[in-house]
Amino acid sequence: MGANRIHLAVAAVRAARSSAARGGGRRRALAVPVLAVVFAAALSGLGGCGTGPAGDRSPAAGGAGRSPADGGPGNPTPVPTGPYAARLPRFPAAPVPEPVTVPDGPLAGWYSRIPTEQPVAFLTIDDGWIRKPEARQLLVDAHVPVTLFLTTNAVKDDPDFFRGLPDNVAIEAHTVTHQVLRGKSYRTQRREICGSADRLAAWYGRRPLLFRPPGGSRDDTTLRATRDCGLKAAFFWTETVDKGKVRYQTAEHRVHAGDIILMHFRDRFVDDFTAALTAMHEAGLTPALLGDYLR
Repeated sequence: MGANRIHLAVAAVRAARSSAARGGGRRRALAVPVLAVVFAAALSGLGGCGTGPAGDRSPAAGGAGRSPADGGPGNPTPVPTGPYAARLPRFPAAPVPEPVTVPDGPLAGWYSRIPTEQPVAFLTIDDGWIRKPEARQLLVDAHVPVTLFLTTNAVKDDPDFFRGLPDNVAIEAHTVTHQVLRGKSYRTQRREICGSADRLAAWYGRRPLLFRPPGGSRDDTTLRATRDCGLKAAFFWTETVDKGKVRYQTAEHRVHAGDIILMHFRDRFVDDFTAALTAMHEAGLTPALLGDYLR
């Protein structure tokens, strides 16, 4: 639609100029403000595809408010920018998500992968203990969807590090203290899960909907507390990345559609981040947000 308006504007300007040239000095004098009005009117609808209220741009809306420039579902993925652009693969447009329904009941959903045939995989990053400037730079410059599971005690000394990230980066819950939850009392687990979700909401203006237990260790009490804290699902993983190497859980050594890749905020963040995206790209997959694939 924007291209058509630009063509109309150009045509209108040319016509006005031609008329001014034929009409002599007085028409030429009038032509300047007329041209400005014509051009502005023709272009006035270009901002009509905006993102609406600021709240609609948050990851809580499942990406519904993301504009084409953000590389949301169905839109071309922007070209990576910044000092690490040459190391990052380029991805085709992500498909419009076909979310799975989390079952009702007293327990939150539990997933190590998303049951989808769409050509997507999910990059998730845990903790937040080590916060290097290049990590934030990549989250901004890569223009790919990433889900962060943050431990509040890990980031409480510098919550600003994760403020102002683009809409394609979603912040989810990962407990307060990073303790193993399996076998702990309901009270302890609820305090860890609800406490982290509440703190993240206070810092970043959106309460998480997803949860990852530290170490992936969980029991039914974990999933009950997760649901009672208002979170819809909890997650394990299918691949991990460390020191620039992808570690597969199967002998095939390939990322599959729906796989969840786990990495951490560590010293070699750049190597891990690029290795994860490269593995997705080699498998013919495009990164997607976990929250976009659950309802």
